[in-house]
Amino acid sequence: MPRRSARNAIPPFHSEAEERQFWETHDTSPFVDWSEARIAVFPNLKPSTETISVRLPTALLSELKALANKRDVPYQSLLKVFLAERVARETLANKMLHRTARPSKTRRR
Repeated sequence: MPRRSARNAIPPFHSEAEERQFWETHDTSPFVDWSEARIAVFPNLKPSTETISVRLPTALLSELKALANKRDVPYQSLLKVFLAERVARETLANKMLHRTARPSKTRRR
């Protein structure tokens, strides 16, 4: 049976921010034996959200609420879907723009 190499002890952390900073600047391989890792499933976790305040024209908010009502969903949920779709589309468009904007390499003869 092959002998496992000794692992470094994970240092104690005084805060989550301190731990986050440590792992952002250190490789895990001296500290964790990934051959022992198992897949974990956390079905009840929800993505983190942050409350914001957005001022919308009354007419736009009324239209959003009407659309949400037709779909039988809360208007805030529909707004999140619309925003996510638009951000994804803009992100893709920016990636495509950057690909085509690269200067072409000219060949010397």
